[in-house]
Amino acid sequence: MTFLSGWPFWQRFVLSLTTGAVAAFGLPPMGLWVATLAALMLVPAIAGSARSRGECALLGWALGLGYFGHALVWIVEPFLVDAARHGWMAPFGLFFLAGGLALFWAAAFGLSMLAKGQRRRQIWFLIGTLSIAEVARGFLLTGFPWAGFAQIWVGTDVAQLLALVGPYGLGAATLAIALPPGHTLARGQGGGMLLIRSVPAMIFALFVIVWPNLRDPVEPGDQLVRLVQPNAAQHLKWHPDHAAEFFQRQLDYTAADPRPDLVVWPETSVPVWLDRARDAMEQVATASRGAPVVLGIQRSDYLGRIYNSMAVVGEGGTITDLYDKYHLVPFGEYVPFGDIMADYGITGFAANAGQGFSSGYGPDLIEVGSLGRALPLICYEAVFPQQLNAVSDRADMLLQITNDAWFGTQSGPYQHLAQARMRAIEQGLPMVRVANTGISAMIDPLGQVTASLPLGEAGYIDATLPRPFPQTLYAITGDLPVLLAIIALTLGVLRTRDPTEDQLVN
Repeated sequence: MTFLSGWPFWQRFVLSLTTGAVAAFGLPPMGLWVATLAALMLVPAIAGSARSRGECALLGWALGLGYFGHALVWIVEPFLVDAARHGWMAPFGLFFLAGGLALFWAAAFGLSMLAKGQRRRQIWFLIGTLSIAEVARGFLLTGFPWAGFAQIWVGTDVAQLLALVGPYGLGAATLAIALPPGHTLARGQGGGMLLIRSVPAMIFALFVIVWPNLRDPVEPGDQLVRLVQPNAAQHLKWHPDHAAEFFQRQLDYTAADPRPDLVVWPETSVPVWLDRARDAMEQVATASRGAPVVLGIQRSDYLGRIYNSMAVVGEGGTITDLYDKYHLVPFGEYVPFGDIMADYGITGFAANAGQGFSSGYGPDLIEVGSLGRALPLICYEAVFPQQLNAVSDRADMLLQITNDAWFGTQSGPYQHLAQARMRAIEQGLPMVRVANTGISAMIDPLGQVTASLPLGEAGYIDATLPRPFPQTLYAITGDLPVLLAIIALTLGVLRTRDPTEDQLVN
């Protein structure tokens, strides 16, 4: 029992909803990780107040609804690009996305009641089930790991632990340092017990102090990369009166002195399809003066399938390498059963017809001239750590092109950038990130932004590509060891169950 046990359910539901919303303040652009930890410390009191498994699941769902509702509020922005047509859908989109993701937390809280009678072990079981729920959220139904707990640490030394245990391991560690002390406080136990249950936090803090200092310093490179940011507003991007203007703007930026070793344009930065873009590609090659140019473009194949692609343009406008986006955005770039849905006016925002874009063949590497091989990521592919681990050969750099104009100017672009920084740390590789409206950035293997263009500004920036680190432990092992450890912890709690200890009424 906790100090909330005497509250009516509706009050505990509202408290859970509010606690989740407060926890999201730890995410960019606010970055108040203390708020997330403080909110998580209240979770044991909320879960411990539940009188049944169903009630506990509802409280967990409310917590997730508040958290994801706040964290993903930017999701309304795509609906407002054509507000007259789609604006009415915005609140429903936010509610159903947040509510759907909260179901994973509801399941975790409901399962935690299996150990509800274990005063000393119940909290560790909840840590395990919630950590497993977060892993599941990143994989099931194409996955959506946005706003994971590990993201609150971007920009701090704690984020360097991503190189060891990845985002799910760091997320589980975040729960492990916040929930046990919160469990003690919820039960009104003494300072001695609080000290004991703060041991994981102390170990975590010690590791955070030691580990970053053991990492090698970043070595500057000698290759110059030009990041081109046209700042094409989404409602004007494809407009006939403005598309040519944005294209010419990118050509002018590309042609500026000095000549770089690589030029990168953002996602879908060319206003014509690849099979009709010969003249456009020749203009790009002329402007680059022999430097390879990586750009985003749409293409179709002989079967009529369309792709969101990344092309490498060489001398004479020839396409020297090509990558088709593999991890598409559901209901953004394609709609399940799209040909049927299109009859009712339901299509993806970025899709052109029917089921929308087709998926590429999977993660791969592309050649980018003298800079070596890059692992290409188009838009939100950079939020999936498992996709970067799916390539058998190691890249020399990570390369993300994106159109964050869809995300508005509030939290979305900042959260997207934070996840790109996480991927650089996890892989020990530098990342070139170019976004249509920003934030374009050069990111080193420590996840530090060494050069950037701010949100909502047209321009370009030249930045040297930092040298990569040796392959990290996480890049070698992936998520499986962490997942197995979490499962072992969770099952171990049940195995050591003592049914005589602190029984609660079901």
